[in-house]
Amino acid sequence: MEFNDHKPIYLQIADTVCDKILSGEWNAEDRVPSVRELGMTLGVNPNTIMRSYEYLQTINVIYNKRGVGYFVDPSAKDAIINQERRIFLEEELPKILNKMKLLNINPEDIFSIKNN
Repeated sequence: MEFNDHKPIYLQIADTVCDKILSGEWNAEDRVPSVRELGMTLGVNPNTIMRSYEYLQTINVIYNKRGVGYFVDPSAKDAIINQERRIFLEEELPKILNKMKLLNINPEDIFSIKNN
């Protein structure tokens, strides 16, 4: 995994976990790799993985079964989608709309673009 300097590594790892869940690679109640396993796989300090897992627990994407490991929360997909929608609507879309205004781009211009 290549990391981006503009975003904390623990959040990039959390994004990767969320992508695996949204893509169906990891399903509800699946065990996720241990902190050490994922740390070794990614070449990252286990403390960074632990920080990612703690963050993912706070947004109800994974949960910990004490002594057993971490598992995908049954409501993980909904939690991820809700989080990503909120980020898009509150943070990303306003930037896009402002850029469209500065460049005099109308929504019709966007919808008229054909996919290759």
